[in-house]
Amino acid sequence: MSARNGKTKQSRVAQPRRNGDLEASRSSNIPLELIRVVIADDHPVARQGLSAILGSMDDVKVVAEAADGEEALKLYHQHSPDVLIVDLRMPKKDGLQVVDELMSGRQPKPRIIVITTYEDEEDIRRAVKAGARGYLVKAADCEEIEEAVRAVAAGRSLFPAAITLKLVEAVARPELSRRELEVLQFIANGRSNKEIGNVLYISELTVKGHVRSILEKLDAKGRSEAIAIAAERGLVRAKL
Repeated sequence: MSARNGKTKQSRVAQPRRNGDLEASRSSNIPLELIRVVIADDHPVARQGLSAILGSMDDVKVVAEAADGEEALKLYHQHSPDVLIVDLRMPKKDGLQVVDELMSGRQPKPRIIVITTYEDEEDIRRAVKAGARGYLVKAADCEEIEEAVRAVAAGRSLFPAAITLKLVEAVARPELSRRELEVLQFIANGRSNKEIGNVLYISELTVKGHVRSILEKLDAKGRSEAIAIAAERGLVRAKL
């Protein structure tokens, strides 16, 4: 620090750049601040394809790849990436379990993109509710993936128009409780009220109450219609 003409000249302190400054740095000689990404997908071909797309970006570095949910959690804690891209369907722990665990009590909150083959309303609703900042289908083109990674790294949320529409539709409908979803899955598996009651350790009368509530929330006239609606929205899976 030096004095001149009685005035004190203060030194400038360089401020660290944020992810939001990446676009500006691309057109200058300033070294890029890399977005560090962890990919979690149980399909090797999907991981390789996504890694290749991200590897072609001059401001992104894939620091690790996981083949299941437990490995995804381990690698996230090990690398603390700027963005985690996680598949919805994985062994050991699925993508939603990974999102739930990482979002529980962790500060700052992880920036997560869910990527999946599915566009079911329920999957989208649950992913967003868990805290995902982006949702991509595996058929997404390179530009969509690149845009989502940069947006989420910068602290924003980004969902394709089709996903946003499904999310709006899902939110507008009554949400089934966890127990109702269990009963609905058993109905889809062809179980009777008595059988459902035995499995869940509840009375047949209680099962009937859940069934009545399910039909009302799905606006279905009977079990068959309820199953069809539930399958379309992703509320039930193939017979377990």
